[in-house]
Amino acid sequence: MKNILIIFGGKSTEHEVSRVSACMIIENIDKSKYNVLLIGITKNGKWLMYEDYNTDKIKDGTWENEACEVYTIPKDKGCFAKIKENKIEIIDIDLVFDIIHGNTGEDGKMQGMLEILGIPYVGSKTTSSAICMDKAFTKIIVDSIGVCQAEYVIIKQDYDINLIEEKIGYPCFIKPANGGSSLGINKANDRVESAKAINEAFNYDKKLVIEKAINGREVECAVLGNNEIRVSTVGEITYATDFYDYNAKYERDDSKVILPADLSSDTITNIRDIAEKIYKVLDCQGLARIDFFVEKDTDRVVFNEVNTLPGFTKASMYPMLWEHEGVSKQELIDILIQQELGEGGIN
Repeated sequence: MKNILIIFGGKSTEHEVSRVSACMIIENIDKSKYNVLLIGITKNGKWLMYEDYNTDKIKDGTWENEACEVYTIPKDKGCFAKIKENKIEIIDIDLVFDIIHGNTGEDGKMQGMLEILGIPYVGSKTTSSAICMDKAFTKIIVDSIGVCQAEYVIIKQDYDINLIEEKIGYPCFIKPANGGSSLGINKANDRVESAKAINEAFNYDKKLVIEKAINGREVECAVLGNNEIRVSTVGEITYATDFYDYNAKYERDDSKVILPADLSSDTITNIRDIAEKIYKVLDCQGLARIDFFVEKDTDRVVFNEVNTLPGFTKASMYPMLWEHEGVSKQELIDILIQQELGEGGIN
């Protein structure tokens, strides 16, 4: 039986979301097929092994009170050393399922560490993860294949507000280049709102992306695979807030998912084709959720962003899209594991 290690938590601003995603995976992974191990990283960066599957305690954070210290040990086959009651136990790992969203877990850092340790893992590799986490680099690469995007500028601390207004205008969106779950993202309708939003976004990153607001419907599709790529149908998100922010994603209950999106077959085909092209040019592996806008007046498809480690919460579109395709959560997790172990995957 393969040892599958789920790593969750982390020091990023998406720590709580990661814990909830981990719970869905723990509850749905086939434990008759895999020996499931859990490591959580606390908000202050401490690595702890949790030897229970109590998802209620993982969700509320009390799992930390029952966990023991764990350390990485590089050798021919990657492993971890668990320290409990002054005894050291060496645990070999066959595969890591990293579900740490955001910085340190999704941006190439965890991926690079696992590659140094020689441990296979689910998802995009180091370079692709780093590029896709950085919205600025993602946009530059996606530009190279001629995919339509909102007009944008990339700024740092020495930005010129006049240049932003000249190139982008209002309304616009201010986004930290590196970040997820819409944290630090705000819409600005004038200079005062823009300055306030920029100051807030700089709390999350030293580099920002400013985009022209698109009057469109927000849609997403899921991509799965390594050499053989499969793209799901398209789902639409509707929400009562001004845009799909952290509050709308995780705290309000008035956001809705429409599966499949009420779009023409030509538009859905176009979105799926573009998603596959983006997945390939960014060298993604394993899984990704790719987000778009469909302009309300023209039906023009506009690329928004890529998420190489999409959420696995009850509100997350990625597992919903595959369930709509007839792939259960357990089957999805199994595919993600098997395609990395080279023992199967997409049928």
